[in-house]
Amino acid sequence: MSQISSAQIQALVEANLDEFISFRHHIHTHPELSFQEVETAKYISTLLTSWGIEHQTGLAGTGIVALIKGQNPDSRTIALRADMDALPITELNDVSYKSQNIGVMHACGHDVHSTCLLGAAKLLQQTRNEWEGTIKLIFQPGEEKHPGGASLLIKEGVLENPKPQAIMALHVYPHLPYGKIGYKAGQYMASADEIYITVKGKGGHAALPHQTIDPIIIAANLLTSLQTIISRNCNPLQPSVLSFGKINGGNAGNVIPSEVKIEGTLRCMDEPWRAKAHELIKKHTVELCRALGGDADIEIPMGYPSLFNDPSVTDRVRNIAIETLGKENVVELDLRMAAEDFSFYTHQIPGCFFRIGTSHNDEFTYPVHNAQFDIYEKAIGVGVRMFCEIAIKF
Repeated sequence: MSQISSAQIQALVEANLDEFISFRHHIHTHPELSFQEVETAKYISTLLTSWGIEHQTGLAGTGIVALIKGQNPDSRTIALRADMDALPITELNDVSYKSQNIGVMHACGHDVHSTCLLGAAKLLQQTRNEWEGTIKLIFQPGEEKHPGGASLLIKEGVLENPKPQAIMALHVYPHLPYGKIGYKAGQYMASADEIYITVKGKGGHAALPHQTIDPIIIAANLLTSLQTIISRNCNPLQPSVLSFGKINGGNAGNVIPSEVKIEGTLRCMDEPWRAKAHELIKKHTVELCRALGGDADIEIPMGYPSLFNDPSVTDRVRNIAIETLGKENVVELDLRMAAEDFSFYTHQIPGCFFRIGTSHNDEFTYPVHNAQFDIYEKAIGVGVRMFCEIAIKF
């Protein structure tokens, strides 16, 4: 049983908050892209070593897994995960901790996630004689890039020796005010698959279209007709999105090209429908292109699966949050068609992915993946508290 109270945890967080914010500033100032988090990993490892925390480095390239053992360490194991990678975005904020790596920015808050886990690591290590079990800390690379660092860490055994009974992660949420957290039990986020299509035709002079097989016309028909995959094959009560954000064909207005390249994304909440949609999209693409005289190559590599928050685990996290922050500060979230590679963990063991509010007084409301994204930094204290409370009480 835990011998440390919520009030004591809160006092420890408040006493160390300035130091935690300094962790965030360092990581934010030195962002690194997916699977390139070499210096970030060194920084985290140095801090863990200074606190006497046992850890292993170099997993999936730059990943770190640490263990903190309390009393009766074999009684239970709970995992906490944070991602470390940044995005290829040039930061526009004018702050003292602005990114020094031009073209790279922590625009999705992974610097905050790592900071919250570091803060929790320090406090859990300090109080390890006052709670029971083992806490596994996962500092994960490559959340933003296929195939996702989570999938690679799982293959390397991150969920074994010891195997956690549950895993939790948090994510910044600028649409939620500081001091609040959000949760959703069951299906929460979508799967995400990338679609790559090459429409093949026969190039020639634009003034002599009868001598060509125009892949631009074929592509235009294809993009429109592919929407029927969702509108006429998917149950309308089942959320699903098919979008195409990139099309590239030709170099001059008077030249019909020989091929057009298209890239898109498929988002689903249901895994059986996801598999069926793959087959329908492939079949429709090839058959329509051939019907119009051309041909097509299509690839849909499997991306991140849908994210499922275990209902019983999420209910326990919700209750811990209410005990910690008050019922008025715990809100239920809507479904999201965005994706997260934390979903790989939730398909292996029970998990809960929740969000912490990071805006304040109508400031810090730029969305994630925006060049002006930033947070109200007292929110870091909420993240650290929630990680500690879950680790100790779950």
